[in-house]
Parts: sequence; structure tokens; C-alpha cells
Amino acid sequence: MSEIRLGAVESKFADIIWNNEPLRPVELEKLAEAELNWKRTTTLTILKRLCERGIFQNKDRMITSLISREEFYALQSEKFVNDTFEGSLPAFLTAFGSRKKLSDKEVEELKKVIDSMRR
Repeated sequence: MSEIRLGAVESKFADIIWNNEPLRPVELEKLAEAELNWKRTTTLTILKRLCERGIFQNKDRMITSLISREEFYALQSEKFVNDTFEGSLPAFLTAFGSRKKLSDKEVEELKKVIDSMRR
């Protein structure tokens, strides 16, 4: 899968789709006008761009996602850790923890996540 990214405004637009899918282009145009103050042409242009990136599809006049919001943000997180910390999750957590101390509850939640991810 090629690199998939979203700018700040594109993220808001993508959230509209993820929160309301499946939806017809006319419905998306109304939502984008109400939430982003966009014209029809802007909505369709950005939709086309995000479809070309493989995030959404507009098939048979029905807009749906090709990847979920969760999958999108998981890919972004992986890319950030790979690019910034040479793929080392411990290095990322060390950097994160150096500025923000974790509560006991957060530590326990992380332990559960780690335990569920063990191979």
C-alpha cells in the first residue's frame, strides 16, 4: 500500500465520511457545506483526491471507506515510529515518558495492551 496521509482539513473531511458512511455524494455535499462551509466543487475535488489515494471509494454513487479510521491511524502511528524512532516502540515510549508521566491506570492499561500483543 502506498503512503497514505491526510492534511488537517482532509482529516476533518474524512471524519465526516467515516462517521456517516455509507452515504451518497449529495449527502456528503450537504454535510461538508454545513461542517466545513465547502461548495459542491470543493467537496467533489477532495473526495476524488482521497479516492485516488485509496482511502475511500465512490462506487455506484455510494461513498464508502476502503480503510477504516482505526486502520488509517494505525498506519500513521507505525510510520511515525519508523521514521522518527527507527521503528523502536520502546524508544518512542521512552521519549514520550520523559515529558509526561503516566498514571498508575495508564501503566496498567499499557501492560494489558502489551500482553495482548505478545507473539
